[in-house]
Amino acid sequence: MYRRRNDRLEYLLVHPGGPFWAKKDQGAWTIPKGEIEAGEDPLAAAKREFEEELGFVAAGEFIQLAPIKQKSGKVVHAWAFEGDCEPSALKSNTFTIEWPPRSARMMEFPEVDRAEFFPIEIATQKINPAQISFLEETQRKLESQ
Repeated sequence: MYRRRNDRLEYLLVHPGGPFWAKKDQGAWTIPKGEIEAGEDPLAAAKREFEEELGFVAAGEFIQLAPIKQKSGKVVHAWAFEGDCEPSALKSNTFTIEWPPRSARMMEFPEVDRAEFFPIEIATQKINPAQISFLEETQRKLESQ
């Protein structure tokens, strides 16, 4: 999701929840994303994951972006769309893990612990480096319209 503020584009990024990400910032943020279920249309999956991670509905005209491969080998498909929301009002789904490790204690954490809109200069510092091309491609495509 992107929005226009004061004649500038701002991009909505999310910070992963859970103990592994708690103290990480630069390069830890990401676009809302998740797994495509068997037989699921990739755009439908992107919309579903956006709503699950944020509690907001993704709607509007979607701009398909070139897929990227992250260090983990995961291929990420993405679409950009114009919208607005109040990031502090997010309602994320949760996941459960054993925490602390080897404690036999299961704890629940939000998949996303916060979201924020950033201008491109800050977004490129915050986002997972493999995803920077999503921001740049969105910017290029919108400028050429």
